[in-house]
Amino acid sequence: MKKKKIFEGKVLGLSVYQGEIEGRKVKREMIEHRGAAAILGFDENKKVILVKQHRYPHGYVLEIPAGTLENGEKPIKCAFREFEEETGYKAKKMTPIISYYPSIGYNTEIIHCFVATGVKKNSDLNLDYDEILSVVKVDVKKLLSMIKTGKIQDSKTICAVLTYAAKKKLI
Repeated sequence: MKKKKIFEGKVLGLSVYQGEIEGRKVKREMIEHRGAAAILGFDENKKVILVKQHRYPHGYVLEIPAGTLENGEKPIKCAFREFEEETGYKAKKMTPIISYYPSIGYNTEIIHCFVATGVKKNSDLNLDYDEILSVVKVDVKKLLSMIKTGKIQDSKTICAVLTYAAKKKLI
């Protein structure tokens, strides 16, 4: 496929691909993204550490901490970095739980979800200037209820929590 770059921004790019698939001429518009790491972490009281973050144009959204991979960065390194930056908690271990494509038809982004263990409060938040968030802690059963009732609509949070709950036989 031939690639034509249309736009390159801070977080994503847009390209148009043209070529042939099974003898048919095709054209695909793709959002290109380096990928992200998302972290399901529990505090010392077994509450899930979430962030309430402003996500334009949706307003404030409750979600697990996450961030975009830096160029060449491994997902696990990103997970450790983002968890501490966004929550002030440091994890001893990150265990992969699921990786998925949130919009597979037009987006190259893959989200790598991890479970953080050995979590301990380490520092204040270390946010980018344009990050507007606060830390919120919720019991996992309440979080499952919030997913079921539609109060949580963020895909990385839904995927990580439901995968974790299924593996732990909570659902």
